[in-house]
Amino acid sequence: MANEVAIYAKGMLLDGQIKTSHTYYIILMNAGFDFDGTIHKSYADVSADELISGYGYITGGIQLKGINRSVNVSSGKASLSWNNVQWLASGGSLVASGAIIYNDSTDIVNGDDYTDAIISYIDFMEDVTVSKGQMLRITNINILIA
Repeated sequence: MANEVAIYAKGMLLDGQIKTSHTYYIILMNAGFDFDGTIHKSYADVSADELISGYGYITGGIQLKGINRSVNVSSGKASLSWNNVQWLASGGSLVASGAIIYNDSTDIVNGDDYTDAIISYIDFMEDVTVSKGQMLRITNINILIA
């Protein structure tokens, strides 16, 4: 898996618009989805490519819990991380190409509409199929801010 911090999220971090007290969600993206950080800045920009409700998935995703902020003084990097998440495929298979983390607490900032701002894209590097009765798990959810 590859993790990409959204371009607009970097600016929001500098403006103090992304906080650990905010509410974050993770959504699954349809097979073949291609994230473009220059045009995908909010949930509305990608919602048409999100999995539809069914087979154990609910549109809008899962609220992330257990947010942790850490700073590594020696490397000069900071990160945000959350607890692992999972979906149980039921009634059919789940097929996804990746996942997006978005901030459900953001709004208009300095005239720019950052409503439900995308924070990060997790690329599965291929379309992943999880058969009925199996779990799709995303572990070690971590955004490195360089």
